[in-house]
Amino acid sequence: MGRAKRGCGCVIALLLVVAGAGVYVGKKYVLPWWRTQPPPASGGELTVRILDVGPINGDALLISSPAGKTVLIDAGDTTKGKAVVEALKRNNIQQLDYFIATHPHPDHIGGAAEVFKAVKVLNVIDNGQPPSVPAELIAATSKAKSSVAKKQAKPEAKPAKPTKGSTLTKFYDDYKAAVTSSGAHYETARPGTKYDLGGGALLLVLAPSEPLFTKDKMSTGGNEANANSIVARLDYGSFSMLLTGDAEEQTEHRLLTKELDLQSKVIKIAHHGSKYASSGDFLNRVKPEIAIVSCGAWNRYGHPSQAVLDRLKAANVKLYRTDMQGEITITTRGKDGDMTIKTAKETTDDLWAGRTAQKDDSSRSGFIAYGDFGPPPRQTKKAADERR
Repeated sequence: MGRAKRGCGCVIALLLVVAGAGVYVGKKYVLPWWRTQPPPASGGELTVRILDVGPINGDALLISSPAGKTVLIDAGDTTKGKAVVEALKRNNIQQLDYFIATHPHPDHIGGAAEVFKAVKVLNVIDNGQPPSVPAELIAATSKAKSSVAKKQAKPEAKPAKPTKGSTLTKFYDDYKAAVTSSGAHYETARPGTKYDLGGGALLLVLAPSEPLFTKDKMSTGGNEANANSIVARLDYGSFSMLLTGDAEEQTEHRLLTKELDLQSKVIKIAHHGSKYASSGDFLNRVKPEIAIVSCGAWNRYGHPSQAVLDRLKAANVKLYRTDMQGEITITTRGKDGDMTIKTAKETTDDLWAGRTAQKDDSSRSGFIAYGDFGPPPRQTKKAADERR
């Protein structure tokens, strides 16, 4: 009888050890994994619209969740605020739950002030950084302001018109003023922050992370304002989309060093298809099935780069481009195989043909991002023949 009791005690002790180990493993590994999983899809429709804000470069992306919540990520250039507002009206959107400004460049937030005038915005998220104006432009601005002040000091002189130099950051000043007057809740993007869009749709912030990139960190190319873009991932059931703003290769490398689930069915290609982004290592980690490039036919920076398009082609993705196909609409109910993609227009042009660059979009080359758009770039006969 004594031996039987001792044997029973050993079994109980063993079971307690196993149970304790299970609790430990569950807390250390299973629970953290479970917390990272998005909620189940409700079966309602999620819509993502990549708006056409060309023919200059720009980004504007509109999300409508199954629960009716809306998110606008960027708003195109100052000349495209009206087009973004028209897109909101066309889709019967009178209120934005979130406006996300990925970074302070005019082709991303130039149209924001007009959007804020047209619809109610409840929450605003940006990276907390003001524009980084090149020193040579600051000097030009100071000189221009001094000249204006001298002219206005003379009673008989007419008020001088603002010069290009004096309005370099007006787009940002207008954006900040619009945020303040809107009464919207404002916050700075923090990696790991989740925004529940309802119905099972979830938006997770992945970047920027500290320390933020500075100009000296961009020696291999790219632009520090772009490198500090907000990067987020949208999840809904089996659907996932990586939203990259104007992230550069430095941003991508930092993301690759973290334990993040980057694999996504759809990727909005970073920085309009710049050669300074969409590295091979990053695409190998994301493993996208669909790639979408938001760019303008008039851009001077060779967006999308042929090198990027070649990497995407090698990855066997299906490509879409706003410069050739207009607005691109993605719909899904979060189930495997139910994603549909529609374009506003058909094209017979070669989607895999890159554009010829007239300027280099890198800090080291004196990259200017303030109103540097102008008329469509001229093409040489040789370049035109190469594109055919």
